[in-house]
Amino acid sequence: MREDDTHTIRSAGLTATIKPQGAEMCSLKHKDGTEFVWQAGPAWPRHAPLLFPIVGRLVNDEMRHRGKTYRMTQHGFARDSHFKWLERGDSSCALVLEDSEATRALYPFAFRLAVTYALEVAGIEVTLKVVNTGEEKLPVSLGGHPAFNWPLQAGLPKESYALTFTNEEPSPIRRVEDGLLLAATDPSPVRGTVLPLSESLFTNDAVILDPVNSHAVRYAAGQSAGPWLKMSWRGFHELGIWSKPTGAPFLCIEPWRGYASPKDFDGEFSDKPGLMHIAPGAEEELSYRIEVGSS
Repeated sequence: MREDDTHTIRSAGLTATIKPQGAEMCSLKHKDGTEFVWQAGPAWPRHAPLLFPIVGRLVNDEMRHRGKTYRMTQHGFARDSHFKWLERGDSSCALVLEDSEATRALYPFAFRLAVTYALEVAGIEVTLKVVNTGEEKLPVSLGGHPAFNWPLQAGLPKESYALTFTNEEPSPIRRVEDGLLLAATDPSPVRGTVLPLSESLFTNDAVILDPVNSHAVRYAAGQSAGPWLKMSWRGFHELGIWSKPTGAPFLCIEPWRGYASPKDFDGEFSDKPGLMHIAPGAEEELSYRIEVGSS
């Protein structure tokens, strides 16, 4: 099998396919044939990219560090980088991206980003570990950006779906404009623990829960039987929810540790709000789990 080939892992109930480009999961399929992951159609060409070393955009797509300016485009470079395989097992696989001359031209820090996918009977665990392999503090953000089919079942209206959180989410939400974080907030569209879904929810881009009170959310269609999924997370502080308000048939549920630059931010990258600061030789491990089924 060539290095560039995808790798499929299997359990009694699911299969998942991972590709080394971006260490991206490009399929999560139930044994009944239901595909949960968006298949990168014309509306958006990705499946479930990893956001590293930034989440969102920087002002002018520029990062300043110790008197030098580096160009860093939205969500960072990991999603477009080729990861190396560490493991290719029957039910799990692992990949790694390490700093190189190419990455240091964009981001002048030493790092190691390892990604592990472990499949269970009814779900998949995604573990992200960032190690500071350098000699100065590592300022970094990290996020998941999985896109799921919306609707999950053909023939159901998109408006029949909702997100149900484990806790109430009454705090005002954040919004972005041109990819940058606005200072003003909006009232929460979550009604207690339930966020009704509609295309109009995304007219002003993503809905950002900062911070998110819950540790998990269930995505399903009202009282209807059919496919559902539940995402839970550990170590992430924010949650982005995004689709395109143009009829695009996908929904992104995105656990984040970090967020876009505030629209008026004008400082050193290490001073940007929302970053992790990992000491030399230290590491941060974050994870999320996607459980799927049909009822």
